[in-house]
Amino acid sequence: MRSPAHAVRPRTGHISFLNCFPLIRALERSGALAHMEISPGTPGRIADLLVRGEIDLGPVSLVEYLRHAGDLLLLPGMAIGCDGPVLSCTLVSSVPLSELGGRRVELGSTSRTTVELARLLIEERTVGRPLYRTAEPDLPAMLDRSEAAVVIGDTGLRSHFHGGRLADHFVYDLGDLWKKRTGHPMVFAVWAVRRDFAEQHEDAVHRAHSSLLAARSLADDDLAGAAGRAAEVSPFSRDELETYFRCLRFDLTDEMREGMRVFAEAMAERGVVEGPPVPRVFPVGGGTGRNRSW
Repeated sequence: MRSPAHAVRPRTGHISFLNCFPLIRALERSGALAHMEISPGTPGRIADLLVRGEIDLGPVSLVEYLRHAGDLLLLPGMAIGCDGPVLSCTLVSSVPLSELGGRRVELGSTSRTTVELARLLIEERTVGRPLYRTAEPDLPAMLDRSEAAVVIGDTGLRSHFHGGRLADHFVYDLGDLWKKRTGHPMVFAVWAVRRDFAEQHEDAVHRAHSSLLAARSLADDDLAGAAGRAAEVSPFSRDELETYFRCLRFDLTDEMREGMRVFAEAMAERGVVEGPPVPRVFPVGGGTGRNRSW
């Protein structure tokens, strides 16, 4: 049984890729982590935990949010996305994208939204459906078996900055392709809270949401500092990481919600989700969630 409302520490998901490093560092610096129980993992694992009710709130892959929107409330102002290149969500191919029809394409198992975005972008440009296979995100092994691979996170970032053997391959930035296709930002994940948890512990969600918004602002103001700290624990340089962090968007603006709407409609047309949901948003001013148009 959960603790009384005043003592509740929300079980909070954390994507353990470098894209979330600035935010988790800001939460640590602000002291907010003392009021949360952090569960790290890949985007796929965090989505599964949230859907099963094993965590209370966190970043959830946009595709999984669309599939389970009835059980989740969006946390206003919080997302993980880009408005152009993202650098860490890539399609690496030995042939041009337009020639992937009928060829083998491996989809990294840690991703939900990026692999569906990749399939959309590939199939719009090819004749014939590629032969898809889900695989662990080991890029050299994936490319040994197949003509192309979709990878995200730190593996995707290596394909951009540390290509090495990829000199003869095409490296497509999927955030950039989406921007060129639609003119909109790409949202890879939103922050959401379980509706049942929000109804029982509204004050705790308000506190967590306020902490997240403050950490987002703190992170945006110190990306260079975050890059320097991350460079100490990763294979990337400070300059590479600062370039990467400045590609990322942690806010959820009207423009980004429009990108979400366009993506949701595309996923519904492809049968990936049943239909674009009307988002329910955690009410900053009180209540148990309100409908909100895209």
